Amino acid sequence: MAQKGEAKKIIATNRKAFHEYFVEDKYEAGISLCGTEVKSIRLGSVNLKDSYCSIEGGEIFVNGMHISPYEKGNIFNRDPVRVRRLLMHKKEIMKLFGYVKQDGMTIIPLSLYFSGSRVKVELGLCRGKKLYDKRDAAAEKSASREIDRAMKERY
Repeated sequence: MAQKGEAKKIIATNRKAFHEYFVEDKYEAGISLCGTEVKSIRLGSVNLKDSYCSIEGGEIFVNGMHISPYEKGNIFNRDPVRVRRLLMHKKEIMKLFGYVKQDGMTIIPLSLYFSGSRVKVELGLCRGKKLYDKRDAAAEKSASREIDRAMKERY
């Protein structure tokens, strides 16, 4: 994670992932970007909504991450939804590959943030939720909101 004294500035989060999946484990990875993409990320124009990760040839890639083109970037802008390589140790990638081979497991980008001057991606090893799981989570959230509201009124 962030080194001592370095701030972790969150740029974008994938809130849909927490609704659609159970997050079993979290990992941190660097991401290979172009200059104009970093400038666009600094402006906060990133969407992680439908993104996912795939492992091919011993490397891990993020698919579907939308980084809007930099307005002042002219010919140097890249495709907004191009496949981007993530930077992780080979041992971690192979470990994740073993988990993904299990039924129902997938790797989803949970958040994008700056760790110092570097852009990092928080990956979640996730298992898909069924419809009844989503309903249970919504009911639990609603109940806790009601409890908090009642406690606030009482005091």
